[in-house]
Amino acid sequence: MSRLPAVANPTRQLYPSDLSDAEWVIIEPKLPAPKGFGHPREVDLREILNAIFYIQRTGCQWEMLPHDLPPHQTVYKYFRKWQRKGLWQAIHDELRGELREDLGRAVASSIAIADSQSVKTTEKRGPVYGFDGGKKVKGRKRHVVVDSQGFVLGVLVTEANASERLGAIVVLNEARDQLARLEVIYVDQGYSGETFARAVRQVCGDSVRVEVIKRSSKTFEVLPKRWIVERTFGWLNRYRRLSKDYEVYTETSEAMIYGALIRLMLRRKAA
Repeated sequence: MSRLPAVANPTRQLYPSDLSDAEWVIIEPKLPAPKGFGHPREVDLREILNAIFYIQRTGCQWEMLPHDLPPHQTVYKYFRKWQRKGLWQAIHDELRGELREDLGRAVASSIAIADSQSVKTTEKRGPVYGFDGGKKVKGRKRHVVVDSQGFVLGVLVTEANASERLGAIVVLNEARDQLARLEVIYVDQGYSGETFARAVRQVCGDSVRVEVIKRSSKTFEVLPKRWIVERTFGWLNRYRRLSKDYEVYTETSEAMIYGALIRLMLRRKAA
């Protein structure tokens, strides 16, 4: 028996990235409802999401979408409209809270882990890019803060030469409403220093402490708590659209990351 999910349009070919019926039941209430006036909506939002998830998983260009999915102009229009309204992050944050509750945990985590990932850009890179001298990468940097389960609390995309410390502070500041129970943030040696620790306390509260996890040798080792954020980067690597930063605008890059995480969480929640 095929494990491929059902699709809203039963006449088209099935793709592994398609939403299953159970996953669609979870995400449908979180999407914008019809306005209730004017011309009725003719677009199938389930197929719009299927097309977006297809792009994220396969890494294809918008105009290379298979013809049995909605027109790429329509798909991109909805992706950008939801990005401008902050819908990708809103759905992501809601799913993250629901998953934590499913695991018997409070919605707000008491632990956070910060890290960054430098990725290459293409020739169509937009105005925001730079060179990370430490990792020898010309492109952009993804700053992420995750909770104890590896679920993302916030993400920021900057030029590759941007400060890790500053990027983490910006993410923490933007996610402040989700950090009411935060007690400790784990970081690597790139975030060490009293200046960073003081900035964290100013943003998150005087009781929050920064704990730097150092390597004991130059050989590979699994570092306590640090592996959690590395696993999150591994999750993102499953999506070819995120293998590089293909987007012109950094806000589009962030929406792509949130979209991929939504797809992962939907599969986990519906399992």
